[in-house]
Amino acid sequence: MISNGWAVLALWLAAGAPATGAATPHIFAPGVISGPAQDDAPAFTPDGATVVFASGSGNSSAILVSHRQGQGWSKPELAPFSGEWNDQQPTMAPDGAFLVFVSNRPVHAGDAKHPSGNLWRVARAAQGWGVPERLPDTVNADASVWAPSIAGDGSLYCIRRQKPGGPLRLMRSQRTTDGYAPAQPISFGDETSQDVDPAVAPDESFIVFASGHPESGKPERLFIAFRKGSGWGPPEDMGDAVNGPSGANGARLSPDRRTLYFTSDRSAPTHYPRTREETAAALERARSWDNGSNNIWSVDLGPWLDRPRT
Repeated sequence: MISNGWAVLALWLAAGAPATGAATPHIFAPGVISGPAQDDAPAFTPDGATVVFASGSGNSSAILVSHRQGQGWSKPELAPFSGEWNDQQPTMAPDGAFLVFVSNRPVHAGDAKHPSGNLWRVARAAQGWGVPERLPDTVNADASVWAPSIAGDGSLYCIRRQKPGGPLRLMRSQRTTDGYAPAQPISFGDETSQDVDPAVAPDESFIVFASGHPESGKPERLFIAFRKGSGWGPPEDMGDAVNGPSGANGARLSPDRRTLYFTSDRSAPTHYPRTREETAAALERARSWDNGSNNIWSVDLGPWLDRPRT
């Protein structure tokens, strides 16, 4: 039995939509998309009818696909281009024409697996998915390139180390008529901070990312920054309500760019004493998703996007 409060919340959660005007995160599609595995990086088609995300355990991950069904989502299925290699962090082009993801698949068919991760592109059309192709060396400049995000003009954001042993930095590769220009670090971050997992608006008017200082032992936290001239304004910590006690990362945007999706291992709030019914509901959640694994959460971006900015 689920208490009345949890029953109402469960119905609302199934749709995966945040409460309007609230900066309170909510678990996304619990028990269907956010489940007992490590789930992250939801990439939506422009109509919001399909979501592609990564799911796995430990160092093994695959890309799954789910479709909108009424107010909920279908049982996720393995994407036709995934399953042989460790595939992670899918991101959708704003027009839905292709997906970019991270994979350890070999550069050349028949070779051993890639030692870390590079970015691959797979076309998406009405008739289905294409064959993944590795992005050029101007993007995949070394053995570890991660966390893609695609701007409206096709330019690509990602993360990699500028020097061996250094922290991960946010990089941007300009889309050109010939492909991609060499990736360049964007205008915030320093030699000690580690900035990861960008989610950029198609018009590049704002960006959400996670940042931290690895040597501090503290978890990464989500920040938001807005376009200022040809660069970016100062990043703003999104606060404890979003970041939670264990931090957050894996930023992704909804098709209308009004909702932020992110990855967190937080649990549902609890209190003591509680009723037997509340304990039974908590045990049911633990079997479904609430067991300390990474899950996908969402929060309304309205409080940040709608306020006046100078």
